[in-house]
Amino acid sequence: MAPRNWIGTVHLAQARAAQAAGFVALSHGRATAMEKLSVGDRVIFYAPRTDFDGDPVQAFVALLTVTGETILERALPGTDFRPFTRDALYHDVTELPVRPLLDQLSFATSPRHWGMAFRRSQFEISESDFNLIAKGMTAS
Repeated sequence: MAPRNWIGTVHLAQARAAQAAGFVALSHGRATAMEKLSVGDRVIFYAPRTDFDGDPVQAFVALLTVTGETILERALPGTDFRPFTRDALYHDVTELPVRPLLDQLSFATSPRHWGMAFRRSQFEISESDFNLIAKGMTAS
């Protein structure tokens, strides 16, 4: 089965903590979110804000490949939060603002209400959407 591509909506602080720990956690730490993932799947983190009540970010902030077969419950560094996770390899990328891509992303179907797409904390995206975002995140 071919790897699947996902968007995970998380706050920037959560994305950075998960990256530092080398794992992926989605959907408020639910085990069911990790059950949807397979080894080789790719996830792009979208951060609406720096943290729960923080400043707007509205950017794609990390890109990773799932490497862990096992779902583990473990602490998110620097917090009391214990999400279900899988090991992941994070790629060297730069943040990419979402707004310039909105007219090209198939999942952003409403220009006026584009943020609604990201209210789903985890959703699968097409290969073309993934490639468009990944290219922008890795461009020098």
